[in-house]
Amino acid sequence: MKNFDSRSFDGDRLVLASHNQGKLAELRALLSPLGISVLSAGEAGLTAPEETGATFEENAALKARAAVGETGLPALADDSGLSVDALGGAPGVYSARWAAADGDHAPAIARVERELGEQDPAARFVCVLALAWPDGHVELARGEAAGRLVFPPRGESGFGYDPIFVPEGEARSFAEMTPGEKRAHSHRSRAMAAMMDRVFAAR
Repeated sequence: MKNFDSRSFDGDRLVLASHNQGKLAELRALLSPLGISVLSAGEAGLTAPEETGATFEENAALKARAAVGETGLPALADDSGLSVDALGGAPGVYSARWAAADGDHAPAIARVERELGEQDPAARFVCVLALAWPDGHVELARGEAAGRLVFPPRGESGFGYDPIFVPEGEARSFAEMTPGEKRAHSHRSRAMAAMMDRVFAAR
């Protein structure tokens, strides 16, 4: 059901406030049917703001507002991560910060394996999308993909923690799937579907 306080997006251009090439590719593919001109963070020359929020929602909104402030254009931001049940939801909003400074997730994956040990491998990917307008209005949408962790990492596709995550109902990790197969299960696709219902339904 549509939230009466929500706002439809009727523009023809927006900024994707991410420097993560994997996320950008997924978001561009999800937005492509809408006929919206998309400007990446790199193309817009955006600086990455410090992610000071305690939740995915807070960080996504923070990044979207920062992009609007730099460009004057509506901006769509993603904050997402891996939440491991046995680790109390960690790494959660710190998923990217567990990785190396150059974005290499091998150290982060090793840390997850080390801290998980023999505990229950149940986990989920979480994605929150924030769409911000120049007047300060922000729409949020959340998507989750439940599954389990597998070690050692499997597959060469995807990015981040994809090689150790197998979604419910599948035998393959996200990194063993094609981009289209991953989109059928992914947290980002589910967040975008919720955002579509909220703000893009009229397009």
